[in-house]
Amino acid sequence: MTQDELKALVGQAALAHVVPGSIVGVGTGSTVNCFIDALATMKDQIQGAVSSSVKSTERLQAHGIKVFEASEVESLPVYVDGADEIDHSGCMIKGGGAALTREKIVADLAQAFVCIADESKLVQTLGNFPLPVEVIPMAAAQVARRFASAYGGQATVRAGVVTDNGNIIVDVRGLKITDPLAMETEVNQWPGVVSVGIFARHAAQVCLLGTPSGVRTLSFAR
Repeated sequence: MTQDELKALVGQAALAHVVPGSIVGVGTGSTVNCFIDALATMKDQIQGAVSSSVKSTERLQAHGIKVFEASEVESLPVYVDGADEIDHSGCMIKGGGAALTREKIVADLAQAFVCIADESKLVQTLGNFPLPVEVIPMAAAQVARRFASAYGGQATVRAGVVTDNGNIIVDVRGLKITDPLAMETEVNQWPGVVSVGIFARHAAQVCLLGTPSGVRTLSFAR
């Protein structure tokens, strides 16, 4: 199966985690686009969605799915999103689509995080994928120096990218993230960092992995 076929497979499988009559948290990215397209087949069974990006909002609305602002809801039963990497404890690297801050906001509203990905995203240790960090522009050089001194990482500004929040993305290479929660907690305290793309505090409860033999479900104790 092609990667696109695997994405479609897990996007369809995620419908089983949607609670009828509820508002659904929806992430961002190519795999989530497949979920949004699948969600359109049951749009009359849900109230609508809370979206983590302008692009996802536009796709949801194009399917006739009502999009609520995060400020309009107190909680969501489930948030469905992809990952750039996920480890065997459900911790993730996210932000390849530059929506990590809003993704964390919506994930924080949700009772459960369902990650949808193809099997290439499952890793033993996070860090092979460059770690995205949303940064206020004036702090970019300062944050890069701190990554070099604290973790030996090489940080570069992602060219031509401005987030939906008007900030920039710094991608950090050369990391081996053996304690995702500790690194997430530390980096989030650095001045100028809006959000780091480690999802350990908001790790997945379930991961639906697309494989050539079908969808493999991983469940993580919380």
